[in-house]
Amino acid sequence: MNTRLLARPISSAILCLTLCSGTAVFAQDTNTTKTTVKMANGQDEYPDLWEIDAFGGIQVYKQVNRGLDTKISNGGVFGGRITYNPYEYLGLELWMDYSVANVNFGQSNGTIPFGFGGAGGPVPPFAFGARNWTFGFNPVWNLRPRGSKVQPYLTAGVDGIQFTPTTKAINVANQPNNLALYHAGSLNDNLQVGLNFGGGVKWHFTDHLGARFDVRGLISRNPTYGLPSAYNGGGVYIPGKAHVDGIQATLGLVFYGGESKCPVMPAAPPPPAPLPSVSITGGDGSGSAAFCSGQPVTLHANIAAADRKVAYAWTVNGQAQSSTSADVTFTPSVGTSNVQVTVTDTTPLPPPMERPKKFPVRCWVQPPAAAPIAPVSGTSTVTLAQGGPTISSVTASPAVLAFNGEGARTSNLAGVAQSSPCGGNLTYKWTVSEGSVTNDSSPNATFDVSSLNFEQSAQAQSKSIVATLTVTDATGKTVTGTANITANYTPQWVRLDDAIFGKNNTRVNNCAKRLLIDDAAQRMTNGDYDIILVGHRDTDENEKAGGGKKKGRKGAAGIGLDEERVLNAAAILSGGTGTCGKVDISRIKMDVVGTDQTSETRTGQCGTSNTQERKGSETSEADKNRRVEIYLVPHNSTVLPPAVKNARPVPEAEVKALGCPH
Repeated sequence: MNTRLLARPISSAILCLTLCSGTAVFAQDTNTTKTTVKMANGQDEYPDLWEIDAFGGIQVYKQVNRGLDTKISNGGVFGGRITYNPYEYLGLELWMDYSVANVNFGQSNGTIPFGFGGAGGPVPPFAFGARNWTFGFNPVWNLRPRGSKVQPYLTAGVDGIQFTPTTKAINVANQPNNLALYHAGSLNDNLQVGLNFGGGVKWHFTDHLGARFDVRGLISRNPTYGLPSAYNGGGVYIPGKAHVDGIQATLGLVFYGGESKCPVMPAAPPPPAPLPSVSITGGDGSGSAAFCSGQPVTLHANIAAADRKVAYAWTVNGQAQSSTSADVTFTPSVGTSNVQVTVTDTTPLPPPMERPKKFPVRCWVQPPAAAPIAPVSGTSTVTLAQGGPTISSVTASPAVLAFNGEGARTSNLAGVAQSSPCGGNLTYKWTVSEGSVTNDSSPNATFDVSSLNFEQSAQAQSKSIVATLTVTDATGKTVTGTANITANYTPQWVRLDDAIFGKNNTRVNNCAKRLLIDDAAQRMTNGDYDIILVGHRDTDENEKAGGGKKKGRKGAAGIGLDEERVLNAAAILSGGTGTCGKVDISRIKMDVVGTDQTSETRTGQCGTSNTQERKGSETSEADKNRRVEIYLVPHNSTVLPPAVKNARPVPEAEVKALGCPH
């Protein structure tokens, strides 16, 4: 049975290397120890410029499937490495190792092909003891900075391998019976050049002691050990142009050389605390004061710095002042003077920190010198009181008044004024753009909306009134302020004189016609009104209208007396011919209340005489309740006269049937 290399191909070795490196990186990332701290001179916290590594492990070789199937036996290996790390991520390494590497040929039963070494047949297998001496040079690429607690790496380099048979193996090969059988008398040393590549991980236990795990692949030309490189008719041979592959895994103890770890830098003294803020107070105890012309002003700088040495510098409107103390005195000019004080800390700064004698120079980082303390500034203003009085507010409450309808009728006017420091007592005067004011020489006055004039119409109206307060001080200087008032006029219903009728009579006399046409109808053209007619009858009158049929109507005798009077008045307003008006009948409404006389009678200048139907006719006490009330009501208004109980449109057909009554 053939002896085979139990390891996988070189690709498996690379995979193994990758896994190892990944594990190392993970281990490093999860390590809670601080790993990369620089010293003052840029060196690493864990100095490892030099490494000396003594290691041991195993080597596994793959069988060479050419010729007589040479196989270098698996075995132990040990050696040492010297590494110089001139850069943070790169090191240069020299190494050497020694391994037991016996050589076997062929299958386990030792058969050799016919004609090889004689007449053929079974022959014992050929094997000999050997040792390998390997020395090499490798760059090492560290995946973590030099000095890291955990440091995975990759490496690749060249090496030389001295494949050396043991003395015993050479002596056995030269025995006469073996010479005759194997023709191996030329067995000897063989030097080959090879390559190695792989990686691993290093650990720092202390500054100068650690461990290293390394896995790498090995490849070189197949050693011939001085034997023939091709079959020559008898004996053993090793093909020289083949190559041999192997894997080496080692674990070693590492001694690090370099500077010791730097001690912790002593704490620098804390910097001086900044200056607190500064404020300026004046003659009135505040940061801003007002004074009269020619009066000197003294201001004071307030700062909580009793434990320090400070210097003061004052400016007024940008001009430096001579004072270097916490107070400054000057005479302000007209207007506003801008005052500034700058406070500077003159306390000497602490000296630079010195390196302790036993502290390594290479580790010392000179703390920066204490920075000068920034000065602080405060500002204020001084206003020369050359102006007159001032008004802080002028108000009118309420600001909206109702001339009629619901709402306030008066507004309280109030002014708040201040005299300048040099102005003396104040006097007040109120005026309005329309209307009048009571108590007009006091800070508080009253405006009454009834002092205004509005056109009595069906249109809503509004007026804006400006109330002006004039304040004068003792020097004659004045200041004014205003407040606005809005006065609203709400359209109201208007009652005209009543149309008076004779007893049991529904005829509209000539005076009442003039009242309806010349007054009511005329006002309709000047405003957006509806006309409401309210009919009455007296208790001594008939309930129903009499006199039989009227012109253009049928069955008029069945209508109430009060209603007939309303319909005749409506016809006078809307008949449109002769002496009648042309009011749109849709703008005429009616109500009838029978003998209800709760509303006040308004007889006016028209009486009941049917012979003297003119102004000035007297109305008898008996006739005043035989009437039709006449109201002008703004169109669509919901506010109706109290006498109107059930306003409704007049019956258009019946009114038109009346035509224009005579």
